[in-house]
Amino acid sequence: MTAPKTSWIASANDGQTHFSPQNLPYGIFSIGNGAPRVGVAIGDQVLDLSALDDAGLLPAAAKGAFAAPNLNRFIALGKPVWTETRAALTALLSADNQTLAGNGALRDKALVPMSAATLHLPVDIPGYTDFYSSREHATNVGRMFRDPANALLPNWLEIPIGYNGRASSVVVSGTSLRRPNGQIKLPDDARPVFSPCRKLDYELEMAFIVGKPSNLGEPVSTADAPAHMFGMVILNDWSARDIQQWEYVPLGPFNSKGFGTSISPWVVTMEALDPFRSENPAQSPEPLAYLQQPARNAYDIDLEVALQPQGAATATTVCRTNFKAMYWTMAQQLAHHTVSGCNVRVGDLMGSGTISGTTPDSFGSLLETTRNGAERVTLADGVTRGFLEDGDTVTMTGWCQGDGYRVGFGQVTGQILPAPR
Repeated sequence: MTAPKTSWIASANDGQTHFSPQNLPYGIFSIGNGAPRVGVAIGDQVLDLSALDDAGLLPAAAKGAFAAPNLNRFIALGKPVWTETRAALTALLSADNQTLAGNGALRDKALVPMSAATLHLPVDIPGYTDFYSSREHATNVGRMFRDPANALLPNWLEIPIGYNGRASSVVVSGTSLRRPNGQIKLPDDARPVFSPCRKLDYELEMAFIVGKPSNLGEPVSTADAPAHMFGMVILNDWSARDIQQWEYVPLGPFNSKGFGTSISPWVVTMEALDPFRSENPAQSPEPLAYLQQPARNAYDIDLEVALQPQGAATATTVCRTNFKAMYWTMAQQLAHHTVSGCNVRVGDLMGSGTISGTTPDSFGSLLETTRNGAERVTLADGVTRGFLEDGDTVTMTGWCQGDGYRVGFGQVTGQILPAPR
């Protein structure tokens, strides 16, 4: 790990904040009725990059990119500009640099308390793909709904399974979602009924955002895949389990997933995450040549999920796990996604699939934790849950632990509202 840096912003140096000087994640914020623009999280503050740009303190190649309502324009400038901008911000925020710290007027204009900022969806998302890359999760689900002795389908260990989701219903943390209506097939009924979802669930995921587009017909290799990634967010792929069980054969999830997907507002760059790369998971059988990896592509990211019923005094942590447990890496996901010639675009969102460990307290969904509702989980105030109820709030968080500092993602949170009538 690199030696800890310190900032003249005291709240960035406490060792517990997600937004240390080693992080510098990008997001979109506004103040009051002001226009949304690009900011960087540092401690308990948001640094307004449009103000720094106006003052000539950021790279000329990025001029004008920070007054935008999403990160796409900045991302599209490419990795050399990302690196130059990060270096400029690191210098401006360093404890021994007075360029911004010593300029009271500019400092007051450029720094905003995070508590006063409204955070927006960080990118315009042209496409969303969700993978299914945790062996533990796939095995748990397979045991429940298929043959327990042969939980994984024959193709699961050969290809990163995925499906194209709905980009239009990806929302930023803090957005409430309504319980979906849909067709449900009850065990003893000959035909389905139309009903609000009765088995509403969360799915703990991470996602990467495409930073470098590819051309139609040109695959991206696992070696080149990291260069196509700008950064990562936490993703909650809300899931209507009963609607899904009825609809997913033969083409997979549809209404059971399309009603809403939540992401965290701060995009942590791959450069900030680079010190936390870890060894790739063991894979057997050996993947086909296009899926073999010449570099480490797993990441050591601690993750937690908390559930809080409406009116409850506290939230209960119901899952602790780590992203490095995933069987298929992000590089393999992108290589497989493009191997047929499918092109990707700046801002495309690629979900990891539910992240589960080997024990019940590390399962990334209630479907697994409660064995499809058969074993209810007890929360701090004594109430129990098989699946989510109206008014429940789910909060996910994650961070990389350095030596005396964290590189964190903040939170993605959402409350479930009653189904529309």
